[in-house]
Formats: sequence, C-alpha cells, structure tokens
Amino acid sequence: MKKFRKVLDGLTTSSPGGTIGSPSCGSAAGTPTAAPTPKEIDVQETLVSENFQLCKTVRHGFPYQPTALAFDPVQKLLAVGSRSGGVRILGRPGVDCFCQHESGAAVLQLQFLINEGALVTACADDTLHLWNLRQRRPAILHSLKFNRERITFCHLPFQSKWLYVGTERGNTHIVNIESFILSGYVIMWNKAIELSTKTHPGPVVHLSDSPKDEGKLLIGFESGTIVQWDLRVKKADFRIYYDEAIHSVGWHHEGKQFMCSHSDGSLTLWNLRNTTKPFQVTFPHGKIQKDGRKESCKPILKVEYKTSRSSEPFVIFSGGLSYDKAGRRPTLTIMHGKAITVLEMDYPIVEFMALCETPYNNEVQEPYAVVVLLEKDLIVVDLTQSNFPVFENPYPMDIHESPVTCTAYFAECPPDIIPILYSIGAKHKKTGYSQKEWPIGGGTWTLGSHTYPEIIITGHADGSIKFWDASAITLQMLYKLKTSKVFEKPKPGEGRAAELVEEDPFAVQMVSWCPQSRIFCVVGISAHIILYRFSKCDANTQIVSLEVHLQCESEDVISPSENENNPCFSEPGSHSPQPHHQHPASPGSGTLEGIKDSIPCLKVKDRVVRVPPGYQAELVIQLLWTDGEPPQQITSLDINSAYGLLAFGNCNGLAVVDYLQKTILLCMSTLDLYGTADPYQRLTRSPRRNRQSTSGLTELSDNQQSIDMERSKSPTSVKGPGRKLSLPTDLKTDLDHVNGHCTSPTSQPCSAGKPRIPMGPEGSRLTRRGPGRPPFRKAQSAACMEISLPVSHTEESRENSFSRSRSSSVSSIDRDTKEAITTLQFGESYGRKSDALPTPCLWVGTSLGVVLLIPMSIPTDQEERMEESVTIGPSGMVLMLKGSVLRFGFLDCMGAHIQSPYEVWRDLNAPEDPDRPRRRKLVNFSPSSSQDACGEGHLAVVCSERQAKVFLMPSQSCLFVHNITESSFVLRADVVSVCNSVCLACFCANGHVMTLSLPSLRPLMDVNYLPLTDMRIARTFCFTNGGQALYLSSPTEIQRITYSQEMCDNLQEMLGELFTPIETPEAQNRGFLKGFFGGNAHTFDREELFGEAAAGKASRSLAQHIPGQAGLEGMKVAASGAVGDLARARIALDERGQRLGELEERTALMMTSAETFSKHAHELMLKCKDKKWYQF
Repeated sequence: MKKFRKVLDGLTTSSPGGTIGSPSCGSAAGTPTAAPTPKEIDVQETLVSENFQLCKTVRHGFPYQPTALAFDPVQKLLAVGSRSGGVRILGRPGVDCFCQHESGAAVLQLQFLINEGALVTACADDTLHLWNLRQRRPAILHSLKFNRERITFCHLPFQSKWLYVGTERGNTHIVNIESFILSGYVIMWNKAIELSTKTHPGPVVHLSDSPKDEGKLLIGFESGTIVQWDLRVKKADFRIYYDEAIHSVGWHHEGKQFMCSHSDGSLTLWNLRNTTKPFQVTFPHGKIQKDGRKESCKPILKVEYKTSRSSEPFVIFSGGLSYDKAGRRPTLTIMHGKAITVLEMDYPIVEFMALCETPYNNEVQEPYAVVVLLEKDLIVVDLTQSNFPVFENPYPMDIHESPVTCTAYFAECPPDIIPILYSIGAKHKKTGYSQKEWPIGGGTWTLGSHTYPEIIITGHADGSIKFWDASAITLQMLYKLKTSKVFEKPKPGEGRAAELVEEDPFAVQMVSWCPQSRIFCVVGISAHIILYRFSKCDANTQIVSLEVHLQCESEDVISPSENENNPCFSEPGSHSPQPHHQHPASPGSGTLEGIKDSIPCLKVKDRVVRVPPGYQAELVIQLLWTDGEPPQQITSLDINSAYGLLAFGNCNGLAVVDYLQKTILLCMSTLDLYGTADPYQRLTRSPRRNRQSTSGLTELSDNQQSIDMERSKSPTSVKGPGRKLSLPTDLKTDLDHVNGHCTSPTSQPCSAGKPRIPMGPEGSRLTRRGPGRPPFRKAQSAACMEISLPVSHTEESRENSFSRSRSSSVSSIDRDTKEAITTLQFGESYGRKSDALPTPCLWVGTSLGVVLLIPMSIPTDQEERMEESVTIGPSGMVLMLKGSVLRFGFLDCMGAHIQSPYEVWRDLNAPEDPDRPRRRKLVNFSPSSSQDACGEGHLAVVCSERQAKVFLMPSQSCLFVHNITESSFVLRADVVSVCNSVCLACFCANGHVMTLSLPSLRPLMDVNYLPLTDMRIARTFCFTNGGQALYLSSPTEIQRITYSQEMCDNLQEMLGELFTPIETPEAQNRGFLKGFFGGNAHTFDREELFGEAAAGKASRSLAQHIPGQAGLEGMKVAASGAVGDLARARIALDERGQRLGELEERTALMMTSAETFSKHAHELMLKCKDKKWYQF
C-alpha cells in the first residue's frame, strides 16, 4: 500500500493552458507548478503488483479451421482438433476447454482413452501427445516424436494400452500408452502384402481390430489393398486387392462383414468367407446413363456401418454425389434400410462420427446421433426420429455467422438487463429442433460464487449486432439486432447504389452502449450512426434522419514551431477562427451538381414502420458526400443519456447532436475548435467556396461566454447514388495479419481532402494525391481490418510496423497528416480554470496528442430541456500529450472512479400511467459530491499512444506523467476497476499488457502476452472491469483473459470439470453357444506380444520420447488435477501401507499362533512319547 502526497504551492492563471505543454509536465517526476491556495491531495493506493497476474480464462466460438473429431461414449465428451494445433473439448453447457500444442502443428487425429480421462492427439509434425483430462486445465503427460516416418492413421482399441500407428510408408507401429514408448513389434508393409506384388500399397489409411477376434488387425492401404494381419502368428490371414483407392472402412459388429468407401463414389461390402471379390458394390448417388454406363461420382470420404436391434443397419457416409450436379452443397447421406436421406450442409464436411450406446465394437451399436463437423459449424443429427432433425447447439458456435468487425465488453451490468434481453431474444429463436436433450453431456459445471452479470457485444459485417451473456465464463446468445432494417434495400441499376448490393454497406465499425439507460449507438462503415432505444412494447415509428457535412473546408497545414521541445502555442492573433459552413441536405437545390454532392451513402426508410419489442431505431445520422468524394469514416463516438447528447468525429472535424430535440448543435473542423489556442503554426487557409446555399453561419471564439450554436433540422435522406465503402485499408482482403506489421491508429493521414505540407529540415515539400478517389473495397471482418483511421499512400506508412518508433512529438511531422478526433468523453468537469463548480463538458482527444475541453450549458428542467437549446462553446483549454489520445478517465480527489452521469431507463412506448407521469430520472456523479475532505476539483486521467498523464482540475496542473512506451505504441487503454480500486490498463502494439496505478501511474504489471500481434487482435482487444479483457483470437473465436490475481486464484472454481468417475458398462453376455461357435478369443494378451520381453526394443532413431510438463502445470492450475492425482496417489500409498501394516500384523499373529501350536504339539509329543498304543 502506497501513500503519496502532492502539495500544490500555487497554480498559474495566466494564458489558457500556458504551462500544460511545457517540458516540466513531460518530465518523469511530473513536477506540478505552484498554486495560489495550498491544497493537499491525499490518496491511499491499495493496488500492488501482487494483485495482478495475466492468464487465459476461456475461449468461445467455433474452432477455427477444424481438422479432427473424437468422442468418448462413456464420458460423453467431444474433442475437436484444428489446423493451428488447438484442441477444444466440449461437454455439457459450461464444460468447454481449450488446449494448445506449443508446436502449433495441425491436429491430424484424436483418440480418447475411453473412460480413462485421457486423450491422444496425432499432429502434422509426426508427434503423438497424451493429454491428461483429469484436471480442469488439461496438460501433456507424454509426447512421442517420429523421426523417419510420417503418421497417417491411429487406432486405439477399447480398454487397451497399445496404440496402433500407421505411417505414410505403409508400416504399422505399436505404442505403449502408459509409458509412451515404441514397441519392437512392427508390421512392415512388405510383409503385409504378397511378395509377388510389385507396387507399394501406399500410406496406411485405416486400422481396426476385428470385432470377432482382437488378435486380428485390419489394415487398409490407400491404393485399395486390405490386409487382415494375425498379430499372434505374424502373418496375413487374407489380402484384398481392389482397383479403387480406399478412404475408410467400417465393420459390422459381428465381425463377419466390413464396408469400404472408395474414390469413385462406390461402397463395397466384403464377407470374410469369400474375400476374392466384394459381396456387394453400390453407387448410392450414381445413376445409370442412357448409354448404360454409371455416372462418375465424387469420392466417398468416410463411411460408418452401424447396426440396430430394432431396425435395419445404418449406413452413413459423406460425399459420393455425381460430378454433373454443379453447385450442389456438401451432403451427408443416411441409408436406413431402403430409405435414403440426403442432408445438405452449408459448409464442406471435415469429419463426422456416429454416437452409439456401447463402447464395445462387438455389440449391437444402436446409433442415436451423428456429429457432423463442418468447416464453419458443428451440428448433431438425431437418428432416433425418421425426419432426422438436428439438435439445438448449446455452444456459441455462430459468432462468425457474419464476420465479426468489432467487439465490446461490459462487466458488472445491471442485473435485470440479461433476463430482459433473453426474454425478447427468445421470441425470435429458430424452431424445428429435436426435442431430445443435447447428447454431449459430459463433465460437471456449477455456477461459481465469483460471478456477476457480464455482456459481450459483437458487431458484424452484415450490419447485425449480437448481445451475449458472458457471466460465469460462459457465453450464451441473448439478442440479435439487424441494423440494415433501418435502411431501404438498394435497387439494382440505381447508379452507384447498384454496387452496394454485392458489398457490406452496413458493416458495424464501433458501438456505444449505456447499460443503465439502455441507449445503444451503432457506427456503420457507410459513415452513419444509428441511435436505438430499448422498449418492451412494439410500436409504430418513423425514424428521424439527420445529415451532416463533416468535410475539411480548408487547406490545414501544420508546420513545427521553432522550438521543437516546446510545441505549445502560437502567438495570440496569429490564427483567427474562420467561419464554418454547415450543409444540410437540400433536395430542392436547383443544380444537379448540388444534389450529387450532398447525398448520404444509404437511404433511410422514410415511412412509418412497425418495430418489435427490443431495440428500436430512433435517429439516424449520416455524413454526406462532398465534391464527388465519399465521407470519411467516423473515428470516435460518445453518447450521454443524462445530457441527451451524442458526439462523433472523424479526421475532418467534430459534430455534436442533441438526440432529444433531433438537432445538430455543433459541426466544425478540428482546427476551428482551437480558436486562438492552436498549439501549431498553420499556413494561411483559403476557405473553399461552397457549392450550395448555407443554412447557418456560426463563428466560435474562445471567450468565456458560451455561444449558442445554430440548430438546423435536416430533412430525411436524399435519394441518390451511393458507393461501396469499407474501412480504409491497404491490406489484401485475404490477409488475416500482415506479418506483425500494423499501422498506428493515428500515424496515417486521411485519404480524402487536401494534404498538409510537412516542414522538415530538408525544406518545404508538398505532396499531393491525384484527383482520383481513395481506394474502397468490401468491408472486411476484424480478421482483415486495419485499425488505422486514415490511410496514407506513401511507402513510408505502408512499411510502418507495430515495433517502429515514431516521433514522440507532433512538432516534427515528417509526412502528410490531418488531425483526427480519436476519442470523446462526456462528463462533469471544469471547462475553465476559473470555474468554481463542475458543469457538463465534452473532452475531445485528437490524433496530434491534443486534448480540448468544451463546456456546455444544458437546461435542467425536463420541459425546458425539450424546448430550449443546448449551448456549446470551446473554452480554449488545451492539454498536450505525446501521440494520439486514446482514453479519458475521471477520479475524485480520493482516487475513486467517477462514472459518467446517466438517465435511468424508462420505456417510452409503455402505456402512460396518469397517476405517475413518466419523467426523466437522472443519476449524476458530480466530482463535488465526494469532496468533503479535499474540497472542489477532480483528477483527469488522459492516456495516449505513448504516455499517460493525470491532471488536477480545474487548475489543469499535470500531477503525474508516465511514458508508457518508446519503441511501440498503445492500441487500447481504459480506466478499469480491479480489487475495489482503479487502475489504467493498456495493450501495446508489441503485445505487452500493462497496468498502471492511479493516480500515481506506477507500473504494476507488464507482461509480454502476445509475441506478435496482428490486425484482428489489435482491432478487437478491449478491457473491462473486474480485471478482464477479450479479443478475437481467430475469425471465429473469442479469447477471454484476466489480469487479476484474484480471478486467477478463483479460476479453478469457475471452470468445468472434464472427467467424472463413471463405471465402465459391462460387456453383454454373449451366451454359451454364441461364444463357443463365434470363436471370439478372449485370451488375447497384447502385453505378451508387444511387450519388451517378447518384441524387444524399437530402434531409438525411429521415435523420440519427450516427457510432458503436466506435473508443473497441474500444480499451478488444478487442485483436482495433478495435485489431486498426487493427493490420491498419496492416499493410495497410505491405504497400501495401512493394508501392508495390517498384513504384517496378521502375519505376526499367524507366526505367534504357529509357534504356540508347535509348542503345544511338542509338549503333547513328550507327554505321549512313552505311552503304548493301548494306553490312549
């Protein structure tokens, strides 16, 4: 616990912000200047480094690029392997575990040790791994690396400890699962086939033991050769040579028949009595053509042959369709008796597996479901019903239904918001699912004690928004909102609008949500903002549309000041504010050119529409085209329900909208916001001549009096041609990352508008783009999106990387740049140094590291608020930081976090109660309300790409400053609550996650979490309260992490238990006659055949054993894992010792008894030694 005191000896009240940008503020000590009245700030910081630890918690979503599937029929667990080396283990809802191979090699095959709590993975780097699932976080116990052969297929018989491994050379090796050591027993390919065969049979594609006799191993080679190998006598029972390549083999449970699938789309059924030719050959989807020949069909990649007591056998296979049916979707075919059902899938089938009642392969299988793993989905088909419905998937496998473009994370939400969203979202759920319980029900999971309401919001490329319940480290879909319903569908042939049909004009760029007032704001890629209100009632509503011109009106040129170390302010009067012209849409404008230049990208529905309960659109704000150029992307947004205001900005300027009165309060360029407080020397500006009449002329100055801005209502959208838009990017659309290179959010200039002139040591140089338009392309998911706001087309910016060090001061600008609005925050603050009381303010951060404070005057009475205008005027207050401003936060003088004021939610569509009229209820967290000991004022935390500063308001003194990074830059920052205190959390472009104490900005944690970050992670990373964060780890998965030591300690309680002790079902009694005539050899001893005593040792150069680190991992993460195993082993040893002690005691008693018996016998002998026989 650290206690600090800062005594302010006097604060200057001279020129506005005159000392804020001075070097004294940038020093490491953050020395404050003098104050006229001594004030003592006494903040007791409770956070220390021991409160922080970074670890992954849980991963949600569909496994990206899946490759393999396995199921444990006793434990009811499902495992999915992926191309990146990940393994997801799924059980009942809440049981969802992610494991990752360190090598990152693709998972080729998965094999459960059925009911043993272990899993074998075979990877593309020819390594076998044994995972221990008896701990909540599985870990590798053993690994076996093959050096000379490539693994192609694995098979582990039920209740066996010997794993069969087939290789690309056609050999079959045997591995002891317990020791993970290779047996000396090898089935060489040249021994398996006949000596007369001249060609290599190809890789091993199938291995299975005969249901009739475990001592017989069926080996399938790719070329079409099938061999049944007698493991005891080490020779082949029979060999089958078929013309078509084999893809898979499935046994009948009696062991007398098996079925093969082939590359020509055929299924062959073989009888063991006669293996010279197939018993039956079928082409399930091949029709006979007119010339009598069969249609050529696609390969059947897998077949399963499952029997049922009550009906005909099931033959289930994937593929096999005829080639001539172009455009057919991937199919799964179920043949049940004479009925053939073809199930069309949305994505290609990776793998499927029938779920059966019994783990024994020699019993009637009784399949009840089929798990189908697709490239982008996981479905389970119910086989017990004739129409084969699918089960409703309880896992969040549809996060990527449309590519994710943005994320937001909210912890400690109001407790009533989740049930309300769920009840409304449940009305729109799909129907037609199987009524039976989800069949994958393994593991145990209970709701932990350390849970609180959490919500994750994802925005998507199709304009949809999804609300997810993320409480208790689970994820469940609550509610889906489609923003595209607000707009008219573009009609083909309407000029540029025709292009929009093929693109993603509704893609979501960012969201802003107030859980308390339930007001929701969406920023779209077509430079539009939609404001939603929540209602439990449906309503007929007409959406109001506002249109805003936010284009650069002048040639804004920055030149560095003469003193580069102090880029503060130009001389007063060197820059006079220029008038700013606001352009509302003018459908009646006389010239065609005027209409062309003042159109939005999308057309809002201009009629009354019926909206269902839930989020209902109230207002749409759109930026307009200007001079044939599309509007620039919106880069920042904030909304405040207590003020009824919405602010947004881009690289051209700032706009503030009163959404209660549906008016535009402020719309001006960034440069005009400075007034005379501009910290940069700019060249003379020549205002562009407007191409249409203006509706209002407003001039802002930085005097003490706020100026009432002209409010202009805009008509609805102008119908006109649109244009396909996207996030500005120079990336190729198929890239998920750019080799670790990323562009800083603010290091690039806008692609539209006029460039600025960099004034460097080499002299004045003017760089201009041609008259062409900036490149726009289809909206991409967060996997492919740049995080940059504007985009430069110079080679220098293309080469800009995460690790590149950029100029720490904006005074030395070495390339074209424009000042973008990068962050906005409403709150109660002091707009001027002389203010005695806090007032509503808007904090504005720009890409040049400048912080502007704009005070506002808002009527407090509800009726006046709806009638009188809100007045806004810049105060001239300017603060400076290095790099682009990312985040604001506010603390009182006791160090407590000050929340933004909000309006308590009220349902505007609910029936009016005459006795209790609906009135606005505001909750205000004013800094003055908690200043009993400290007097007036509050602390403002400002974080930029390079540094963080803490200012004392209203004196604007810089109390603390910390240079976060010199070699990289911060991507995300937020003031979050952890352990009943607050800290500043930062995520840097070099992959570091760090936390700083508040207000002293002491480093508390710095972890190199991601060695190489990419665009997707940079775009979607976000922090929240409670020490949690998330990011999109792949295009289909959300990874949640925690940086709180408390949560890491409680994580084991929150995670589900994978393994539960279950008795293995007993094998069915086969009966005397069936067992006698069936010939099943139950005396087969694999240990006798494969053990070192009989088979010898394998060559050391063939495979290398690598011990795992499960012990260390288990001791760290699971009391029920490795530590639990050790405890159980210790208990078992104690019990064994106790039993040995009891045995020793019993042995001693027996010895004593024997001695007594011997003594008595000896005495009896002596007594009777001299007696005759007749004396007895």
